[in-house]
Amino acid sequence: MAKQAKITSKGQITIPLEVRRVLGVRAGDKLVFEQDEGGIRVRPVRHSSTFSKYRRIGNPGIGPGREGIARWLRELRGE
Repeated sequence: MAKQAKITSKGQITIPLEVRRVLGVRAGDKLVFEQDEGGIRVRPVRHSSTFSKYRRIGNPGIGPGREGIARWLRELRGE
């Protein structure tokens, strides 16, 4: 696959749709550019979990994981 992208005066580029599909990236995703002996390699930044970016939002006061929820329930019940 050979695709081209134009760099704007602000240093921005638009990644062609076919390349985004191959990389599996969408708006808001991050890419990393790595230099090796063959040139520059582009790959998506992957988190350990698809949902890791949503951790610790929406539940203030409740600790992470199963133990955090169990502790919160015990406190709620007065145990």
